[in-house]
Amino acid sequence: MTRWIRWTLPAVAVLIVALFAARSLKGRGDTPPAAAAAASSPASAALPTLALAAQDLLQARRTELARQIEVSGTLRAINTAVVKARVAGELKSVAVREGDTVRAGQAVAQIDTTEFDWKLRQAEQQAAAAQAQLDIARRQLTNNKALVNQGFISPTALETSVSNEAGALATLQAAQAAVELARKARNDAALAAPIGGLVSQRLAQPGERVAVDGRILEIVDLSTLELEAAVPPQDVAALRVGARARLEVEGGGAPLTATVVRINPAAASGARTVPAYLSVAGAPGLRSGLFARGWIELERRAVLAVPATAVRNDQARPYVVVAVTRDGSTQAEHRPLTLGLRGLVDGAEWVEVSAGLAEGERVLAASTGLVASGARLRLPATAASAPAPASAASR
Repeated sequence: MTRWIRWTLPAVAVLIVALFAARSLKGRGDTPPAAAAAASSPASAALPTLALAAQDLLQARRTELARQIEVSGTLRAINTAVVKARVAGELKSVAVREGDTVRAGQAVAQIDTTEFDWKLRQAEQQAAAAQAQLDIARRQLTNNKALVNQGFISPTALETSVSNEAGALATLQAAQAAVELARKARNDAALAAPIGGLVSQRLAQPGERVAVDGRILEIVDLSTLELEAAVPPQDVAALRVGARARLEVEGGGAPLTATVVRINPAAASGARTVPAYLSVAGAPGLRSGLFARGWIELERRAVLAVPATAVRNDQARPYVVVAVTRDGSTQAEHRPLTLGLRGLVDGAEWVEVSAGLAEGERVLAASTGLVASGARLRLPATAASAPAPASAASR
């Protein structure tokens, strides 16, 4: 029995292998020769079909683009003022602090006037003494004139009286000038805001002794701000006073509109850039010292353009993937481009196509990833029903 099993099992295995081989030869014989040849050729392996959504297709169209240059800088208030001490003395009071609103002419600080009051009083008393001396000299001159006419004194004595009267008058005038200077010094102890705006710095505190020209307060007017932008030399020729700009300030918020109001006639040493000054209207939340970046518009014209997201740069030249329909099927075609202006259309960046694409052609967005040239495409229902425009190559 064991010997029979030993010889039967190999025979059954050989029979099973023979049956499988026969079926395989029969199936191969039923395959058409053309299909067999195609299956045996590696070049005939078909690329997979890429199904596209509506947002994956973009269209080249004519639109207005602007040539722009990017700028950046720090905003600063055009009108600023520093309140300084005009006389030396002890700072008695400061009426405002950082962030307070002040108006032009408003009293903001006071220096102690005790010393200036006494100096004014002294000058007034000296002026009164000079007035008394002038009165005496005038009476003496009047008397001497009468005596000269009667022959009691010589003309020389009269001339002396005239000189004494003139000297007394000059002394009085000098004393009166000293009174005015003392009065001015006392009035200068009261400090007022030269402009309206907001207090940005409080640089001295009550009780401090300040020197002449000592800084006490800084005031800024935020109604109009300015941005100094460094413009490259190659763009200066196209820049004009009145050019519009769009700025974005750090911290977010809506973009701001600015205008070029001045262009420096000299280039900055070292950098060789030309400073241009952009005026920005004040807005809530806008502060001096904030960093801003933006774009100055140099020119605007209608061009053929595509969204910048459709342009690919993984080859030697920038290109787009065009959806081309031929003989009822749609395939991907790599199309090298010659690009030009860049600008914003409805908040998205677009780029001018100078050559390589025709108006109305459909291109694939970057969201589709890398797509091989010749890959089969399945368009969405809306795009598939629309007539395909003629390709740039056929024109």
